[in-house]
Amino acid sequence: MSGVTIYHNPRCSKSRQTLALLRDRGVEPNVVEYLNEAPDAATLEKIINMLGIEPIDLIRKKEKLYKELGLDKKQGDRRALIKAMAAHPALIERPIVVKGKRARLGRPPEKVLEILYSTLHL
Repeated sequence: MSGVTIYHNPRCSKSRQTLALLRDRGVEPNVVEYLNEAPDAATLEKIINMLGIEPIDLIRKKEKLYKELGLDKKQGDRRALIKAMAAHPALIERPIVVKGKRARLGRPPEKVLEILYSTLHL
């Protein structure tokens, strides 16, 4: 299946599990190692909208950088949060799987299957 992208961190166990889950179901996604190929602010905005969440929900709040940048005080500032994630991709929760106009956060990994049902028989 083409048209599936995973924003992946190979050092993250949930990200590795999600990638394996996709491949086990015959999906060979476009793998974006987002720490090396950081999505820009426009891409992040699009993904956040597809996920149906707010930017604060896509931020890894346990990252040291979260507090260092004062993002805990900017939870309602959509633009500032997206800009911070674009500049510091380690802040982005992972993995994110995108298919067409739909996206899911792979926590737990099985959540990503929700966007694949339309074309896969699981």
